[in-house]
Amino acid sequence: MILLPLFVLIAYYQIRPKAPLPMPKPEPAILFRTFTPRTLLPFNGQNNAPVYLAVRGRVFDVTSGRQFYGPGGPYSNFAGRDASRGLAFGSFDEDMLTKDLDGPLDTLEDLDGEQKDALRGWEERFEEKYLVVGKLIAEGEREKETTA
Repeated sequence: MILLPLFVLIAYYQIRPKAPLPMPKPEPAILFRTFTPRTLLPFNGQNNAPVYLAVRGRVFDVTSGRQFYGPGGPYSNFAGRDASRGLAFGSFDEDMLTKDLDGPLDTLEDLDGEQKDALRGWEERFEEKYLVVGKLIAEGEREKETTA
């Protein structure tokens, strides 16, 4: 008789409902938006900002690769910019970046086959690792979008 209540108590502790496990906090939603070279520029990782870069008109969130693309990283000059030409040429020099932020986007028409292949390879790597968070258009195209 003394063992029966002990047995019931042990059985209760074994089958009682367990406290729910805490769920991980979801990542904040990333919205797809349209960028111009000027509106993309602040996404350069400085002051804890996200790190975005554009490749052939698509904007990638490379924040998880901040050590490469953020301040002090080897590819930091691409942060907040269109990296297409530099990636195609395998060059991280400032002269690979578009200087006129309000002008037309680089058409990349002068790339040879090897440079186009290199750019496609980079683009495939970005697609595998990072989210596309927007598209890059020229400033003049933005005006067309808002009036359409």
